[in-house]
Amino acid sequence: MKDEQGRHVMGRVRWRRFAALSVPGFAATAALAVALANGAIAASFAVSGQQFKVSAKELKGEGFAQYGSVDANAREELLPVAVTAIRKAKIDSLCQSVVTHLPIIGDISLKLSAGTGGKPVEATDLYMDATDIAGDASFNNIEIGRDASTLDKGPDGAQGMQDLFSQQADDVRIADLRTTAWATTAGTFKLSGLSMKISKGKKECF
Repeated sequence: MKDEQGRHVMGRVRWRRFAALSVPGFAATAALAVALANGAIAASFAVSGQQFKVSAKELKGEGFAQYGSVDANAREELLPVAVTAIRKAKIDSLCQSVVTHLPIIGDISLKLSAGTGGKPVEATDLYMDATDIAGDASFNNIEIGRDASTLDKGPDGAQGMQDLFSQQADDVRIADLRTTAWATTAGTFKLSGLSMKISKGKKECF
């Protein structure tokens, strides 16, 4: 860099401007570090690089909570999710699918179904880390806009970070559920009438 007389000068850093630009980034990194330390990261494992789809004719749950969080993959990339936590759930006509693209072979689909013979899938302490949720939902005694760190109707420990938005209800019913997720975890998961198939091509739940 040269001055007005054509002489070379050393570059200078505008420290106040640098600090103003840097602080938000440092604050975000610090907040994520605190979240990791406090267990606020959603899934308790590194998620894969593929999302999967889940559908159901109906989901009924006791003890519902929902809040924002993040999952992390093996590369330590953070993935924003909406965590839906249910203390006890019954799921009618569950379908789960994931499509993997392989070189030369092409698309391979894994599709799982359960709870289709009149006996629903049962789960306790169910967590779904989703990026998209759709269906016809109804709730009893819902609280919308509650601080995520104070949730107390869902599974034990189903809470988000302080000051973040959340909602909870005594119970929930979702008809024609459609969701895309990074992870699902449960304390217990009973799959009546389980069927799993692998086939070529794209064969998804929806």
